[in-house]
Amino acid sequence: MKILTRSFYHKDTLEVARGLLGSVLVRRVGRKTVRARIVETEAYVGEDDLACHASKGRTKRTEVMYGEAGHAYVYMIYGMYHCLNIVTEAKDFPSAVLIRAVEIDGVPRKETDGPGKLCRFLDIDRSLNGWDVTRGGKLWIESGKPSDDEIVSAAKRVGIDYAGHCREYPWRFVLEGKK
Repeated sequence: MKILTRSFYHKDTLEVARGLLGSVLVRRVGRKTVRARIVETEAYVGEDDLACHASKGRTKRTEVMYGEAGHAYVYMIYGMYHCLNIVTEAKDFPSAVLIRAVEIDGVPRKETDGPGKLCRFLDIDRSLNGWDVTRGGKLWIESGKPSDDEIVSAAKRVGIDYAGHCREYPWRFVLEGKK
């Protein structure tokens, strides 16, 4: 498989969120490499999206979101869990896709079925904030797609009750089994 290029991420965020399903998130730590198939994502689009961190404007925390597409935006929630996002669209337009769940051969799904769990399992933390995932090295995403017997479903995003009308957007995408 080949590493997804910057042009893949430099598109509409919803398109990228759907397109990442079936792709492979690769994490290398020292001599160990773990490959994880992406099965759930969420889109966050611009300052007008009240669920997006950038809805409060440009800050030190969100600066990466305003940067070039194809970079990791890693932040901490609840003071203990990291979340991995990939920046999308154009520079100075803050948008990103949250990687919500992955599947890893031989690993129980319950260990990687949430953004905090997958980051813990894959040793992803703030040291990777700003990492260019188009260059490989420590973290990257390789091309992939759903199999013929899988479908992509859309649903409301999770854990954003504070986001007013934006909490209703069906911007969570899940790769599900058999058609």
